[in-house]
Amino acid sequence: MSERERISSDLLAIEAVQIRPDDPFTWTSGIKSPIYCDNRLTMSYPDIRGRIRDAFVSHIKELPEKIDIIAGCATAGIPHAAFIAESMGLPMVYVRSSSKKHGKGNQIEGLVKEGDRVVVIEDLISTGKSSINAAKALEGAGAEVVQILAIFSYGLPAAEEAFGAEGFTYNTLTDFSALLDHMKKQQSFDEQTEAKIWEWQRDPASFKG
Repeated sequence: MSERERISSDLLAIEAVQIRPDDPFTWTSGIKSPIYCDNRLTMSYPDIRGRIRDAFVSHIKELPEKIDIIAGCATAGIPHAAFIAESMGLPMVYVRSSSKKHGKGNQIEGLVKEGDRVVVIEDLISTGKSSINAAKALEGAGAEVVQILAIFSYGLPAAEEAFGAEGFTYNTLTDFSALLDHMKKQQSFDEQTEAKIWEWQRDPASFKG
């Protein structure tokens, strides 16, 4: 079993992924979706979070540049960034969606120095806005964002466009296609449901459920 299949299998085993084509979920962005991936659940399963950590670490070690800091996106990217940073013996920071309204007004918590090479850790990528926002904040602090890494991506066209426009590269441990391939092998849905899910992935704005 490949890494992408293994992670997909893990997410399905703990019911982190739910399919509701006739009663779609509503995301913060307002998008209606027949599929929802809640990777926060992985924190509660030591074996699974360990495999996710090890997969991230392996990928980071293969990057052409030496990484100085692991940065977690608030909030769901923070625990995975902590697991990775601890495993690699690296400093860690986390990045809020916006600056605090009190105290020191920080958006980035932890120490970032000019020229630090950073990997940004996110739990999943939907439209890409949250991880891009974190990466831009780190760049504003003088860091070099080498790559954005996430557990899962929905593979939406909007995310591809957003990352391309901002000049950031990203990679994921598994993705929409791998997940659906694994579910199809398990006969987890019928052809009509599969068609609806792919229809949504191609054009989320037009999806009505």
